[in-house]
Amino acid sequence: MATSRANTKIVVVGGGGTMGSSTALHLVRSGYTPSNITVLDTYPIPSAQSAGNDLNKIMGIQMRNKGDLQLSLEARDMWRNDELFKPFFHNTGRLDCESSEKGVASLRQEYQELLDAGAGLEKSNEWLDSEDAILAKMPLLPRDQIKGWKAIFSKDGGWLAAGKAINAVGEELRKQGVQFGYGGAGSFKQPLFAEDGTTCIGVETVDGTKYYADKVVLATGAWSPTLVDLEDQCCSKAWVYAMIQLSPEEAAEYKDSPVVYNGDVGFFFEPNEDGVIKVCDEFPGFTRFKQHQPYGAAKPKHISVPRSHAKHPTDTYPDASEKGIRNAIATFLPRFTDKELFNRALCWCTDTADAALLICEHPKWKNFVLATGDSGHTFKLLPIIGKHVVELLEGNLAEDLTHAWRWRPGGDALRSRRGAPAQDLADMPGWNHDAPSQGKL
Repeated sequence: MATSRANTKIVVVGGGGTMGSSTALHLVRSGYTPSNITVLDTYPIPSAQSAGNDLNKIMGIQMRNKGDLQLSLEARDMWRNDELFKPFFHNTGRLDCESSEKGVASLRQEYQELLDAGAGLEKSNEWLDSEDAILAKMPLLPRDQIKGWKAIFSKDGGWLAAGKAINAVGEELRKQGVQFGYGGAGSFKQPLFAEDGTTCIGVETVDGTKYYADKVVLATGAWSPTLVDLEDQCCSKAWVYAMIQLSPEEAAEYKDSPVVYNGDVGFFFEPNEDGVIKVCDEFPGFTRFKQHQPYGAAKPKHISVPRSHAKHPTDTYPDASEKGIRNAIATFLPRFTDKELFNRALCWCTDTADAALLICEHPKWKNFVLATGDSGHTFKLLPIIGKHVVELLEGNLAEDLTHAWRWRPGGDALRSRRGAPAQDLADMPGWNHDAPSQGKL
């Protein structure tokens, strides 16, 4: 296998984002020759249109099934101990809060699953049954806003300096000698095939450059269903965020605060080193359906097509998003309700029907591997997801993961496991997007 790894050429499309950069890193760490690995992306790593290129992301343990639990525990250990990743894990803790009868019942079930997991999580998770218990963990929450709240406090949780972490991966890849292609030379157009028409031998980019490889990994996040026909397995959706600027004195008060999440309101993070707090509201996401023909589709089809904030920097978000984020600030941070919001943006992810990843070889195209379907919960897996993509490339991915991540048309990716289907941006007042485009999509 060592000889095979040394001589195998791999192209990672979308390598400037979470799953792609992790894949390239684990190829290098597994002994593949760096100069035989080519990372392609529209933007330099960390890609400006990757959901992972963000101020911060939530770190926590995922409990949907045993596979997710194991992945979360693997990732937690890497964020804690791996020299490349540990500078970017801020282990401030995480407060998951609910107040509605349904929400509290779901939270209690989640807590019981943590206790029953057999992974020692009863030592790091605590049920908080009163406002006093919640305020003991996060004294700066306003008591009058959290009446009736219950919570789980997780010592394992916190936040990840997302964009900085991907940038560190990129620096490591460059240092090791990995090859890169950006712009038109990094933007996927179509696969290249051998004479049999089904064995992938590389990719062509939009500027006509052809990259030949033994295997191709398509890890293009929310753009995946627009590039190749995924038979409606993925539906790309946008969530929103905005930021507020604190003074040095205000930021010092909130330093080391846990991430606070409420399923009816949203969430916020402690200020970063520049005193910036990111605030998000909570809702089922926005789609942007268009007639679009991805490669492999016989004709144009109804697909949710992301609109890149990097290419359309003057785009706004809907009025409902402004209201939702203002409500989150009024709930969590009422002393800052007069603060100006900035860096308002849409962040695009892609949901599968069951919220499991789509990591498999394309059933019609040999040596063309998909690594997508993040479903909004994959960034925390940055240190380890690429290891499992490499296992798939080598034919030794664990059976349970192979099954969970298989090609599986059908199901309702529009709704996925969220509380309601996404709303389309075309139906949302206030979404202004008519400024001249700086590029396609």
